[in-house]
Amino acid sequence: MESPRRTRRTPVIVVACTLAIGLVTALAGCTNAVSLSPAPSADAAACAAVQVRLPDTVGTKYGIRATNAQSTAAWGSPSAAIMHCGVAVPTVSDLPCFSLGAVDWIRDDRGKQIVYTTFGRSPAVQVVIDTSKTTSQVLQDLGDAVATLPKDGHECLDPSDVETPGS
Repeated sequence: MESPRRTRRTPVIVVACTLAIGLVTALAGCTNAVSLSPAPSADAAACAAVQVRLPDTVGTKYGIRATNAQSTAAWGSPSAAIMHCGVAVPTVSDLPCFSLGAVDWIRDDRGKQIVYTTFGRSPAVQVVIDTSKTTSQVLQDLGDAVATLPKDGHECLDPSDVETPGS
C-alpha cells in the first residue's frame, strides 16, 4: 500500500515541473526579441494605431521581429531598420525635410545610419535605417501605417517658400 505522503507529493512535483518548463519556455521565447527602450509618448493611442498597421516585411526582404518595448518595431536580423513611435515632435529643423507619399520626413545622416523623423505628425515616429543593409524604401513601406498619425499643422517647405527678413 502506498503512503499518503507519496501520493500528495506527486501532484506537487508535477505542478512544479510544469511551471519550471513553462518558465524556461517563456524565457527562451524572449531571447530573440530586439531590446529597445520606449519613446516618451509610446503610450499614445495613435502609436497603437500605427503598431497594428506595420508591415511584416520592409525593404523587400527584412521580416519584422519581436521587441521588448511599447510602440517599437525592428526588421531584419541583425536589424536593418528600427522604429519608435512617440518620440519628441520636431517643430523647427535645419535638417533636410522631404515628402514621401502622404508623410513628411526629416533626414539626419549619422554615418552608417540615417535617422528619419516624421514632421508635421503628433506623436512623431522615428525610423533608424542601417544603410549597409537597406534604403529609404523602408519609409515607403511604413507610409500607410505612419500616415494614420494626426497632422499637427507643420509641413516641409521648399526654401523658396520661406520668407526671409528684409525680403
